[in-house]
Amino acid sequence: MKKFLLLPVVSASLAAVSCETPSGGSGGSARYAAFDVPASKPTNPDKVRVKVSLKNQAAYVMEGSRPLLVMPVSVGTARNPTPRGNFRIYLKKHKRRANTHGYAYNGNSIVQTYLARKPAGWKFKGTPMPYWCEFTPAYGFHTGWMKPYPCTYGCLRMHQNVAPKFFRLVQVGTPLNISTTQPEDATIGRNIPRPPDAGPLPDHPRSFYLGNGYFTNHKTPSYR
Repeated sequence: MKKFLLLPVVSASLAAVSCETPSGGSGGSARYAAFDVPASKPTNPDKVRVKVSLKNQAAYVMEGSRPLLVMPVSVGTARNPTPRGNFRIYLKKHKRRANTHGYAYNGNSIVQTYLARKPAGWKFKGTPMPYWCEFTPAYGFHTGWMKPYPCTYGCLRMHQNVAPKFFRLVQVGTPLNISTTQPEDATIGRNIPRPPDAGPLPDHPRSFYLGNGYFTNHKTPSYR
């Protein structure tokens, strides 16, 4: 699949492009598909909080001083940064699709495009963004191809095998702090495992994204 060219955001109404899951990922890479990090279930879910370090490109799911999940995330670029500040997870949706970008299809013909540019007479499905956890309008955590440098339009992308664990650990109301750095960067955030660059490598066929396959394309989550 050819890599989808991201178009510039020209207004706040296109902020959802921050969550784009572009083609060119390593759907065919065994090393990428095998990546995973351990997770633990909380004793008290109401005590869970999330801290994100933009510089370290890491998220720390904590219960007090106990780390439940330490995971790499892909963050926004300097031009389209991830919002900083204190938030709460206020919407969770496993099978969420984008409203503005995705796939237009007509019979066996499928093109990746924006809804506004859909060919006349074609049907449209938004880009799948599994395990969506929204913390401010149009910005959230979700499954997506990951790279070793800031590459999103503001959302926080998670690896396919780690996203369902994060989704299980947080709930509506979970506090979230996003900052340039976090104290955990110097301790549990040092040398955290990271997946290989997601592209350009063989990707899933476009038809795969029209169905439910991408929403369940992960290992069965396990916990320590």
